[in-house]
Parts: sequence; structure tokens; C-alpha cells
Amino acid sequence: MTDQAGTYSFVGRAVKRLGYGAMQLAGPGVFGPPRDHDAALAVLRAAVEAGVNHIDTSDFYGPHVTNRLIREALAPYPDDLLIVTKIGARRGDDASWLPAFEPNELVRAVEDNLTNLGLETLDVVNLRLMFDVHGPAEGSLAAPLKAVADLQRRGLVRHIGLSNVTPTQLKEARGIAEIVGVQNQYNLAHRDDDAFIDALAAEGIAYVPFFPLGGFSPLQSAALSDVAARLEATPMQVALAWRLQRSPNILLIPGTSSVAHLQENLAAASLTLPDDAVAELDTIGG
Repeated sequence: MTDQAGTYSFVGRAVKRLGYGAMQLAGPGVFGPPRDHDAALAVLRAAVEAGVNHIDTSDFYGPHVTNRLIREALAPYPDDLLIVTKIGARRGDDASWLPAFEPNELVRAVEDNLTNLGLETLDVVNLRLMFDVHGPAEGSLAAPLKAVADLQRRGLVRHIGLSNVTPTQLKEARGIAEIVGVQNQYNLAHRDDDAFIDALAAEGIAYVPFFPLGGFSPLQSAALSDVAARLEATPMQVALAWRLQRSPNILLIPGTSSVAHLQENLAAASLTLPDDAVAELDTIGG
């Protein structure tokens, strides 16, 4: 649950609700090395120095790029830093996103995350479902989740989350393992998970939305621009603040490869949206 300091009790840790997503540290299309290696390290260090204690990553970003950057920039890690990673996909030589659900693929993914992050155990691993690359789609997750649960029993994974999932899949998953979080796309214009978020909040399960401004197809909204101008904030700050106010179980992971943009994003934690602004923003997804 949240407190006035803007934290949420997640896997027994007081996690700042505004964290950092490392995806943008990789090259174009989340593939290959960063354009500026030193700048990538600087962003990670600036995030932790600013108090961020939740970093979201995956070894299929790059692949292997963001985890190695995180290790180079931040190891040995601060005691309060929670690194959350995800498995269930791999990258093709053409930068395509491909499912990787077989038990041997999941074992290799966890081992690669451990190696490249320099850890002996992963705090939280999200199983990313790939029935549809572009969004949740129904299908049984029992086989891959049982493989991840076995890795948990072996001590390589402490906690399990899910990404790109439906409420039906969450119900199935909770019969196999404890699920600590859900990571799906959710923003002002993409609000299919409204009821799902409320149900998760009632169960004490964290919800970690990605793509605050629409991801690879950025949201263009006159309402968002108008609210941002009135509040003397950026559209991204307003979009982040809206999600923080949406539900107390929401943890944000905005990404950037720029220290200046990082600082702008973190400032959203102190932005309170008045009721009339929220009502106007709510029309975007209506």
C-alpha cells in the first residue's frame, strides 16, 4: 500500500512508485548497443542518485545490452534497489520479437539475466506471454509458468510476475504460483485494463503499466496538450501523474536515454492533477 512518501509495499520492499525502465538504453528498435554508451551509464546512475529503487529490464533488450549496462553502472547494487526482469521472448537476427516459452529457453533466459546482471538470484521475473506480440491474447500459460516456478524452487528466482496477460490467465497462474505483479500496456488512450487494475488493487497485486504515451505510436491529444499547458508541465509528466493518481497499486517505469528527460519524468511524482484536469484527460480513452 502507498504512503505519503510515494512508496508501495512490493515483495516486502518499500518501492518508489516512480521507477525507471531500461528498454530505451539499447539501440534503435531496442536492438544493438546504445548510441552513446557513457550517456546510458549516466542515466542509470542519475536515476539511483535521485532515489529510484525500482529498475525494469530484460536480457532480450539488445539482446544482453541493458543488463550489462546496469551492471557496469550500478554494481555493486544498493541494498534497496529492486531489479525486475522478464523472460518469454527472444530476438531474431533481424531484430524481430519471437516467443521463447520452452523450458530450456526459460532456463537459459534466467541464467543469462543472472550472468549479465551479476546476480545469484533474480528478485522478480515477469513471464511475458507472446500469444500476440501486440497485446494480451487468451491461451494457457501453465507449461511455461510451471517451468518458472521450478526455477523459483531452485532459488534462482524469488518472485514471479506476469506480462501481457488477461484476467483469465492470471486466475490460471495463481493456481500454479504466487503472482506478485502484472505488467501490461495502459495509458490515457489504452484503458482496456481499467477493471483489471481495480481487481488487482483489491488483491494487493502490483500493476506496472508500460508505454505511458503510446509507445512506438506516440499519443497525439489536444486534451493532453491543453492540460499540460495549463499546469505548466510536459505531456509526459501529466500522463505519468494521471496513472499515479489512477490507483495506489500502480508502479511506473518510464524510460529514457537522457538525464534531462529522466529528471522531468521524476518530477511527475510531485504533480497533482485537479479534478477538472482528470475529467478532461479521461475523455481521451472514452
